[in-house]
Amino acid sequence: MDLAALRLSLLLSTLTTLALLALGLPIAQWLATTRWRWKVLVEAVVALPLVLPPTVLGFYLLVAFGPSSPLGRAFIAATGHTLAFSFEGLLLASILYSLPFAVQPFAAALARVDPRLVEASYTLGESRLQTFRRVTLPMALPGVVAGAVLAFAHTLGEFGVVLMVGGNLPGATRTLSISIFDAVEQLDYASAGRTSALLLAVSFSVLVLTYALQRRSLLG
Repeated sequence: MDLAALRLSLLLSTLTTLALLALGLPIAQWLATTRWRWKVLVEAVVALPLVLPPTVLGFYLLVAFGPSSPLGRAFIAATGHTLAFSFEGLLLASILYSLPFAVQPFAAALARVDPRLVEASYTLGESRLQTFRRVTLPMALPGVVAGAVLAFAHTLGEFGVVLMVGGNLPGATRTLSISIFDAVEQLDYASAGRTSALLLAVSFSVLVLTYALQRRSLLG
């Protein structure tokens, strides 16, 4: 097994999950509570990576991260290297690609929180942030954990966007899924089988944990 690819995949998945907790929870809270009539547009944008082919999303991200784009030029000026085919670019792409896998479970869990409890917190003088931290988030915690676990597992096994945006640079952008692809191309089925078995075990465990957490959330 490619241990460097394993370490990189674990680091990428961990950072992506942490970023999605910070970014996804505010989006999910807004989606769960807003009465804006056009929120469906935001929901569609968030869910777009679910239906968009990874190569299409990867292509547009590659263009956006390229040295000719404003973002790409700014990144080169700040760091001295390109955003495309770098770990930083891979991380940004993973956050966007895994966004719906975090936001949708988050929003579903937050929407199930009893609004009367939230209003009671407001009447006791708690701010919106304190109410979210002390009332809403604890009650929605199983769904939030389920979304975080799904985002982690999805990032761990993603292939198309990773290949398009990050390429295949050992130690920098080569993840487990790319390692499997390389092993198969080299007819090293033993190595591909071991890595695939690891990802299969992780995926199955994630599904079991996710369904258990969702059941607990519904029953609780």
